Amino acid sequence: GITIDIALWKFETSKYYVTIIDAPGHRDFIKNMITGTSQADCAVLIVAAGTGEFEAGISKNGQTREHALLAFTLGVKQLIVGVNKMDSTEPPYSETRFEEIKKEVSSYIKKIGYNPAAV
Repeated sequence: GITIDIALWKFETSKYYVTIIDAPGHRDFIKNMITGTSQADCAVLIVAAGTGEFEAGISKNGQTREHALLAFTLGVKQLIVGVNKMDSTEPPYSETRFEEIKKEVSSYIKKIGYNPAAV
């Protein structure tokens, strides 16, 4: 499904109070994504590995690029990148595809100010 508004989950460890904010990824709800991201210390950027999906997200006006840039601009200096839908690569779970995505995303996040070695 599509996340429309932000959702919050809270828990604590012996050292930290943690709030997970699920922010919308869909272009129509970008204002809600900004609201959630502006409160974050760390962002998790989920990148779809499917053929066509990744290319659309990393393209000039793609959501992957936009969300990474917004997170950095809003002061989120810690970034985690997760690659999902690896089962839809050809062949499924292709290490070559993963490395291609890693290279492209690393190159872009470096341009906007993140240190890929720390991501």
